[in-house]
Amino acid sequence: MTSAANTLPVTLPTDMDLVMRVMPMPSDANGNGDIFGGWIMAQVDLAGSVLPNRIAKGRIATVAVNQFIFKQPVSMGDLLSLYARVERIGRTSVTVHVEVYAERNPAKLEVVKVTEASLTYVAIDDEGKPRPLPPQD
Repeated sequence: MTSAANTLPVTLPTDMDLVMRVMPMPSDANGNGDIFGGWIMAQVDLAGSVLPNRIAKGRIATVAVNQFIFKQPVSMGDLLSLYARVERIGRTSVTVHVEVYAERNPAKLEVVKVTEASLTYVAIDDEGKPRPLPPQD
């Protein structure tokens, strides 16, 4: 179910980092022709890891999906732009907010927010144990 607020035209964010762009393929679609939610979740996890990886300067692991909201279906032909912003830096962890926008109908461009999520990543050592983040510049 979509509300009028979910269908209003939006623009791509300027206060977040563009960390990934991807276009779903036919094999990513379910029987209804919409893109699998699990595929979108995987893309959000990859995009969400970009900024924590830079901060950790080494291995990280996803430790929590704090929130995940599917706002609208993703369709074949949508170009997805994934944006991230660091929400919190702890001693060993980084929490990021990720927003996913679909660019549709290139001839008459429409941009809609399709997903948003909050994820937490932890820096890990060679044995997979949490390690302190390096000092931030």
